[in-house]
Amino acid sequence: MFNVTKILFGLDQPMDALRYGHGAGAPGSARERRPVVVWNVTRTCNLRCTHCYSDSAAKKYSGELSFQEGCWLLDDLAGFGVPAVLFSGGEPLARRDTLLLAAYARSLGLKLTLSTNGTLIDEATAWKIKALAFAYVGISLDGIGVTNDHFRGAVGAFDRAVRGIRNLKAVGQKVGLRLTLTPHTVADLDAIFDFIEHENIERACFYHLVPSGRGKDVVRLGADETRAALDKIFARTGELVAKGDPREILTVDNHADGPYAYLRLEAQGDTRAQKAYDLLRWNGGGGNSSGLGIADIDWLGGVHPDQFLRQITFGNVKERPFSEIWSDESNPTLHALRNRREHIEGRCRSCRFFDVCGGNFRARAFAVTGNLWASDPGCYLDDHEIEVLT
Repeated sequence: MFNVTKILFGLDQPMDALRYGHGAGAPGSARERRPVVVWNVTRTCNLRCTHCYSDSAAKKYSGELSFQEGCWLLDDLAGFGVPAVLFSGGEPLARRDTLLLAAYARSLGLKLTLSTNGTLIDEATAWKIKALAFAYVGISLDGIGVTNDHFRGAVGAFDRAVRGIRNLKAVGQKVGLRLTLTPHTVADLDAIFDFIEHENIERACFYHLVPSGRGKDVVRLGADETRAALDKIFARTGELVAKGDPREILTVDNHADGPYAYLRLEAQGDTRAQKAYDLLRWNGGGGNSSGLGIADIDWLGGVHPDQFLRQITFGNVKERPFSEIWSDESNPTLHALRNRREHIEGRCRSCRFFDVCGGNFRARAFAVTGNLWASDPGCYLDDHEIEVLT
C-alpha cells in the first residue's frame, strides 16, 4: 500500500507509524510488525463483480466459521496483538452476525475496518456501524454510474452504494472509496475524484488489478496506461493538497508505485526525494507485506499470505490458532516469503529498487506465470529506470 498524500506531498496520515515507521508507536523496523489481518467472514455476496477474487455469488456456502469459532479467532488475534482486522467477504454484511462479531472484536480492543460494496447499508445499519467505532468503512466503486454497474453485475448498484455512503456520512462515520484500475475504470478517474470531493470522502484506495478468481478474465492495464493512471492520481491528489483539502489517497497491490513516485520527485529536483526514498525503504514494499505484514483468513478458516494467494495455505484456524500458524516458519513457503530476496527471479531480482519494492506482488506473478518467484508482470518501470544488472 503506497500513500500518495504522504510520500509525494509530505502530509502525515493515519497508520503512518505502521506503514513508514513515522510517528508515535512506530516499530523499530517494518519486519517487526504484526500482520494486518483480512478476514473474509463470508463468501456470499449480493453482487457478482467481474473482478471478484473470491468468485462469490448470492448463495450460501457451507463450512464457514461459526459465530463461536469467529469469537475464538478474534480472541487469538487480540492476544497476538495484530494492529487491525479488516472484515471482508464476499459481502460481509450478507452474513447476519457480522456486526455481532465486530462488537465482540471491539470488546477485545481490536481496531476494525470494513470492506463492503455499500449496497446493504441503510440508515439503521449505518448507525450500528458507527456505534462499533470502525476506523473506517471502505466502499468499493468501479467507476461512475453504468461503468460501476457493469463491473458489479447489477443495475442500480452504483445508486445503492452512493446511498450507503451518504447514510454513513450522515452519522459521522469515516468512509473510504476503493476502485480497481482497469481500462474501463481509468476513464472515470477525474469523475471519481470529483465524486470524492463532492461527497467529502476522506480516503481513497486505487487497486492495481490482481488476476485471481473472476479477475483472471479482466483485461489488465499496459505499462503506459498504468503510468497515465498514476499520473492522473498524483495530479488530482496534488490539486487537493494545493486547495488545502487533502484526503488520504493510496494505491494498492503494485509496489512499483513507490519507485515511480521517487523517480518523479528526483527528476523534479524535489528536496523530498531522499526522505521519500528512506520511508519507502523502511516500509520494504512486497518484501514486508504478504506473509509478514498482511495475512488473510478465508471463510473456511484457511490462513493465506494475502487474500489473492488462496492457492497457498499455511493452516486452518479450526485446527490451530492463527498466532501459532503465523509464527511457525517451519512452513517452507512462509519462511521463503519472509526471505524472498534469495528466491525471486528475473528482472525483479536484479532491480536497484529491490529494498524499496521487495520484488513487488507475488500474487500477480503467481497468477500470471504459475511461478511464485517470477518477476511481477505488473511492473511498469523499464530496465533503464530500475538499472537491471546483466
